[in-house]
Amino acid sequence: MPLPRTRGTALRQRLAELRGPEVPAKALDARALAALAANPGCKRRAILDGAGVNKTALASALGAPSAFGQSQFALTRGNAFEAKVKADGGAALLRLVHERLDRSAEPPTEAQVPDLTAIGPEGRTARTALALREATEAQGWTLLDHPMLALDVAGSPAFLEPDAVVVHPDGSWTVVEIKSFPMLDGSADPAKVGAAARQAAVYVLALEEVAARLEPAPRVRHRVLLVCPKDFSNLPTASAVDIRKQRAVTARQLTRLTRIEDIADTLPEGACFAPDLPAADLTAAVESVPAAYAPECLSACELAFHCRDRSRADGAVTSLGRSVRAELGGLTTVEEVLAAARGEAGDPDDPAVAALRRAAELRAEALGVTACH
Repeated sequence: MPLPRTRGTALRQRLAELRGPEVPAKALDARALAALAANPGCKRRAILDGAGVNKTALASALGAPSAFGQSQFALTRGNAFEAKVKADGGAALLRLVHERLDRSAEPPTEAQVPDLTAIGPEGRTARTALALREATEAQGWTLLDHPMLALDVAGSPAFLEPDAVVVHPDGSWTVVEIKSFPMLDGSADPAKVGAAARQAAVYVLALEEVAARLEPAPRVRHRVLLVCPKDFSNLPTASAVDIRKQRAVTARQLTRLTRIEDIADTLPEGACFAPDLPAADLTAAVESVPAAYAPECLSACELAFHCRDRSRADGAVTSLGRSVRAELGGLTTVEEVLAAARGEAGDPDDPAVAALRRAAELRAEALGVTACH
């Protein structure tokens, strides 16, 4: 829901101050929004992304440059595979959509591929919306190659570009994600599939905003098509992925992002994340916002190395992973965990404490030593 004008204007001004008055905003994309949904408890990432801070430049200025991102080789390979999938008017892609998602429909022997070129992201977004409406009314197969969608984020539009959107003969819409990682024997790396599903969920939310403006509103399918190379070849294969869970999580996180002014209000006066600030001032500003580091951040956030170093220095158990953190209950530091295991601290009736002490006893027994408690 868009922010009221005066409130939205004040928030944009505040975020511009945090970013730095001369620093242009870095636009949010689907990868960034999906990463936010993957770690909804991280206020640091929420405020930095909401303010449009370039986290790559920020990480370098903090002395912890990021290795996050795709290599040039991976980008080239991915672009080549996508071009192969979409060759001949997207015949192979539409065949996969028909086989995996809509066998009851007529085969896509004749499909429309409308021209979506326009000036600027706003123009491309409007052209995409018009093409979607025309394709829905036509009641045939239509492939939209790299359409442009807009999603309201904290009162401002984020322009998103999915690999493809397919309009079915029944008027429903499907998001297509094309990735260069392989499907071996019909399945792919679960972590990579999960990341692709979160990214597709962002596109589905944006498509739902377009559909809501049409009468009657077309159905946006919550099963997306993930297209990948088959085994060790360059031949495309595909799998239908249900993204209802990822869509719900992403929608909740975007709702939280519309309240990033609450996070901004907790920052010290004069806090700014401009990369050209003195390192001490920049570090103080970043550390004034709580982070929720976990090892998974290393593949999703440019600030991961900085946050990891701080988490380890503080002895936070989150550096060991979210699953470990969940098992330890109220024990938040490694020192607290060790003290509880040694019997020096902690409530014996706490299941986490009891499990730690039992583990310490078993370890001592295995090593042939006496447990500390």
